[in-house]
Amino acid sequence: MTRRVFITGTAGFIGYHLAGLLLDEGMIVHGYDGMTDYYDVTLKRRRHDMLHRHAQFTATEARLEDQAALDAAIDAFVPDEIVHLAAQAGVRYSLENPRAYLDANVIGTFNVMEAARRHGVRHLLMASTSSVYGANTEMPFTEVQKADTQLTIYAATKKATESMSHAYAHLWSLPTTMFRFFTVYGPWGRPDMALFKFTDAILDGRPIDIYNHGEMYRDFTYVDDLVRGIRLLLDAAPGGPETAAEGDSLSPVAPWRVVNIGNSQKVRLLDFIEAIEATLGMPAERNYMPMQMGDVPATWADATLLQDLTGYCPQTDFRDGVARFVAWFRDYYDK
Repeated sequence: MTRRVFITGTAGFIGYHLAGLLLDEGMIVHGYDGMTDYYDVTLKRRRHDMLHRHAQFTATEARLEDQAALDAAIDAFVPDEIVHLAAQAGVRYSLENPRAYLDANVIGTFNVMEAARRHGVRHLLMASTSSVYGANTEMPFTEVQKADTQLTIYAATKKATESMSHAYAHLWSLPTTMFRFFTVYGPWGRPDMALFKFTDAILDGRPIDIYNHGEMYRDFTYVDDLVRGIRLLLDAAPGGPETAAEGDSLSPVAPWRVVNIGNSQKVRLLDFIEAIEATLGMPAERNYMPMQMGDVPATWADATLLQDLTGYCPQTDFRDGVARFVAWFRDYYDK
């Protein structure tokens, strides 16, 4: 039978790319998205319009917090697996509107877990973030490190969902994989992301704000690599402790694990900016700023577990990824 996958956040950046990948493989996908106005809704609608070109894509527009709407959509679709990507995103916005993160990320995720429990899905996969590593300084980050020092409400809500999902996996034998994303970028990205903002500002002749005077490092992960990792993890549902790989984060008491999805390459922010300038053929007017509250100076993934489980590891060079994003941006905005 054709595989049926329910994905939350399909009008979002990552959800759009994942849904497209699964549809291209012949799966049946039902998307669920709240179309919130955190950023340009037109961009979200364009993504959904493109997905609707596939005969095997259907979607529901409603918020995660609307349990009745979410239950109705999942009950009607009867999924084999659920991939939960929808969330209130953005580290910086969590300083301004923390309640939005509790509502969407904690209550919304609880509603998804309840539906997954009722349906007894084969595998529940949910997005976390590299931000849960918080104040940790030992790098690269590995899944078995303690992660108890989150620095923003956004990161704290994501860590809360990891703990909640572990409890559900234990109580209901619900195979669950959490993945921690590392600085995802690429075509159809969010306007609040650095690459989008930098490209837009440089083309318009506006200065770009560079925090911590440019002394920041990120593990930039190209979106196609990221969703390929998710796709392969669909087939790697966690089992009992006897199935653990070396260095696995698999729980000893639940079919639950957490997996980093990152490029395994620490890139200096100034080198990333120089790649944007080189691709655009234009220099940026740089406005050097102090570190922003809640931000961290570096992230860097150890993706060994992903490779052990799937045989795959993201590897797109950031210069190539930047070039692909800029090509999309200039075409989409006619710049």
